[in-house]
Amino acid sequence: MLKGDNRCVVVVGAQWGDEGKGKIVDVLGEDADWIARYQGGANAGHTVVVGEDEFILHQIPSGILRPGVRCVLGNGVVLDPATFFDELDGMRARGHDVEDRVMVSLRAHLVLPYHKLIDQAEEASRGSEKLGTTGRGIGVAYEDKVARVGIRVADLADEDRLSGLVQAGARRAQLRLRSLGSDAEVDADPLLAELSGYSDRLLALADDVGETLWRALAQGDRLLLEGAQGSMLDIDHGTYPFVTSSHTTAGGASTGVGLGPTVIDAVLGVVKAYTTRVGSGPLPTELPPKESERLRELGGEYGTTTGRPRRMGWFDAPVVRHAARLNGLTALAVTKLDVLDRLPEIKLAVVYRLRGETLDGFPADLAALAEAEPTYETMPGWQTSTAEARLLSDLPAAARAYLDRIVELTGVPIRYVSVGTRRAEIIDTERSAVAQRG
Repeated sequence: MLKGDNRCVVVVGAQWGDEGKGKIVDVLGEDADWIARYQGGANAGHTVVVGEDEFILHQIPSGILRPGVRCVLGNGVVLDPATFFDELDGMRARGHDVEDRVMVSLRAHLVLPYHKLIDQAEEASRGSEKLGTTGRGIGVAYEDKVARVGIRVADLADEDRLSGLVQAGARRAQLRLRSLGSDAEVDADPLLAELSGYSDRLLALADDVGETLWRALAQGDRLLLEGAQGSMLDIDHGTYPFVTSSHTTAGGASTGVGLGPTVIDAVLGVVKAYTTRVGSGPLPTELPPKESERLRELGGEYGTTTGRPRRMGWFDAPVVRHAARLNGLTALAVTKLDVLDRLPEIKLAVVYRLRGETLDGFPADLAALAEAEPTYETMPGWQTSTAEARLLSDLPAAARAYLDRIVELTGVPIRYVSVGTRRAEIIDTERSAVAQRG
């Protein structure tokens, strides 16, 4: 996809996250010079399988395992320096010393220990109305950013300024924890010492990311912009308040790395062949418990970051149509088609109906969404393995018909179909078309 006129491509989740973006970015990374993560924090988890090795990446872009590719964390990311360096050191321990290929925006905000304490205390205080956060301080760090009291990578370069910011942040955090009934203590001195220990190493990786990527594009390099989570978790356009704290959609790619939107040539939306969600909030096509359990086990559907079992549902076309409009999707990558291989029949949600009327779009009102009922179509399963398919023509007729119906319902062409976790277990429909013309 990063060929011809497509020199800057956004890869975005078009459901509730966990769509398999890590594998897709890793595959596309073969043709990339740069890969930039544009939002989110260590609450995201991307799994990449290379040979017999599995890598779980929380902050480093998924394409880091492609030799020679430069990987960037943009200003839209909130960076947890402790977990970031643990991740880098873990990769080195496994024989991949990649630090010289990683760059961090000077404008990226830091996630600090007191953000995590507040996150956990707030979630506990919600009782039965928990949002389902990961407790990693992501939302609280974004709150500080928007309140203009956050600490950025650039602040590490000035010890006096950093000291003042940390002291003020610790005081605010302590007051907030007390108001939440927490007896946790926030001490600025050890936090300052911890940040000082990271400063030299982190500043050595820091740069004006937008300027660097702009120059790279100007000289003909190819750039992938990688999102975390999914479109339905976008702070504005997702199922608010059961969302993340950043712009997960393609618009966030531009602001999250400091490039104008006109540099983006294509937007690839990643979707599972069914639907999943972790945590609280609506999931209109959610399956009954027994069916959920079966599909969950077939797909290994447990959170990469939290280990929590994912909630399971049928493919939801209204959700993907909503995501297509939000992101301006130019193509889809459908993942985990192989998980459906054993099912005798498969359903797709075509539209939602509310009080006898068909809804045109995806409702903003969660009460209306809770009342709305999906209308399903049932298609026959193929009940044979798709794992060896490398061209569309290798797929069973029923599987091709299912993919064709997804295209019809979403209005977006399918470019990639993943039929396993490994790099080679993917179908490029453009290559399939060339082979068929052959």
